[in-house]
Amino acid sequence: MGALGTETAFEVLAKAKALEKKGKDIVHLEIGEPDFDTPKNIKEAAVKALYAGYTHYVPAAGIPELRETIAEHISKTRNIPVDSDEVVVTPGAKPIMFFSILALVNPGDEILNLNPGFPIYESVINFVGAKQVPIPLKEENDFRFDSEYVKEKITNKTKLIVLNSPENPTGGVLTRNDLKAIADCIADREEVFVISDEIYDRILYEGEHESIASLPGMKEKTILLNGFSKTYAMTGWRLGYGVMRKDIAQKVTQLMVNSNSCTCAFTQMAGVEALKGPQDEPARMVAEFKKRREVIISGLNTIEGITCKKPRGAFYAFPNITGTGMNCSRLSDYLLNNAGVAVLPGTSFGQYGEGYLRLSFANSIENIKKALHRIAEAVKNL
Repeated sequence: MGALGTETAFEVLAKAKALEKKGKDIVHLEIGEPDFDTPKNIKEAAVKALYAGYTHYVPAAGIPELRETIAEHISKTRNIPVDSDEVVVTPGAKPIMFFSILALVNPGDEILNLNPGFPIYESVINFVGAKQVPIPLKEENDFRFDSEYVKEKITNKTKLIVLNSPENPTGGVLTRNDLKAIADCIADREEVFVISDEIYDRILYEGEHESIASLPGMKEKTILLNGFSKTYAMTGWRLGYGVMRKDIAQKVTQLMVNSNSCTCAFTQMAGVEALKGPQDEPARMVAEFKKRREVIISGLNTIEGITCKKPRGAFYAFPNITGTGMNCSRLSDYLLNNAGVAVLPGTSFGQYGEGYLRLSFANSIENIKKALHRIAEAVKNL
């Protein structure tokens, strides 16, 4: 248990809530959660399912109707054939991270992991006794990796490569050439798999989403992770899924049996409606996020000592704060306690996050402007 990490966003949220109880006004830019409500048609589908009796155990891998719907959705959007037996539904997408690593990795194996990256990957890698090999994402390369560097780091001990695009925390987006470089490196390595975390696939501001699973020969080597939390503002519903080779899906299902039994039944029926129903609300959310992106990036770039690249996806700004003269942990604490703005230090996402903060712009433009003003005033007083 000593090797198991945490997610700093929830720790900062707790600190911010404690300050609010004391009467301090806090602008929350720490949590990666859409501030919109779940679309009405999805909620109505859940209520209908409740009254239709979806209140009992269901198959551990997921209700067949949802698995078939997901298979159709991924087949269409990734242009690959997907069978429902290759889909496992889980309570949120995090179990796919956990179960895939448990199923595929032994102590001492190496896992290449994007850094800065979502902290739960590093946490689980350490938990299972594997070795994390960080792949630096550098600002000068639009927070994409150096394919030659990755090639050098793949060894006989490599078992898994973790990708995330659009990426948390940087908002960076991997190109088809980036993904092809990975695919070429492991084409003849049967024992090496990829977790492709595509949870932000629909929150993209320029270009089209690219999936490594779509490349020739890569579907069989990829565990595609996705879910409903971000696209449909369903974070509290806990509904995610993985698409993977049938034999791996069977092992992940065994882990579901041993841990959760199954995913909530009526929530799964809401997931069917989410994928099959109108897509107007997700499109509206992305359009609003794009407006907020313009406000927060332009505002950050006017603050002395701070510069920020425009993210291509997700809803995070990842500003460079080295010009302030403070490290990211101290500055994030300073902004919370002195400016009433909750943000995350870049090191919450790994060693290569030093010199950066993560700001979620899943908040109103009014609050974003308030936060920017507060940050600018606080930085002046450093």
